[in-house]
Amino acid sequence: MASALKELQAQLENQAAALNKIQKDIGKNHQVRRQYTVQHGENEMVQKELELLDDDANVFKLIGPVLVKQDLAEAKANVNKRLEYITAELRRMDGTLKTMEEQQNAKRDEVRFLSLGHLVIFQPVALWR
Repeated sequence: MASALKELQAQLENQAAALNKIQKDIGKNHQVRRQYTVQHGENEMVQKELELLDDDANVFKLIGPVLVKQDLAEAKANVNKRLEYITAELRRMDGTLKTMEEQQNAKRDEVRFLSLGHLVIFQPVALWR
């Protein structure tokens, strides 16, 4: 009975550690997703600003410490490509987060199951005292 208890305890600790790792990964992914969401909002704002400009307006891009003149059509194309990329990344992150949350729920169920097994083993011992 003692070896079964030790084995159950080891399994419980391993599953709890795996659950903690998944939870940390989910937190990291949420942080990255927030960054992409902010970038998406900024790029949408830039896109709206570029739409307000006349075709002959001067557009400058900040590259390091230097402002470089850029064609309006090129600037619009760059912003649109960035928005497409960020949108695709947000979709990918959503899929990854969904998968990780499913893994988290499965691990949580495993930990609960092992905890209940722990209680079942301890219960008879407590009754004999």
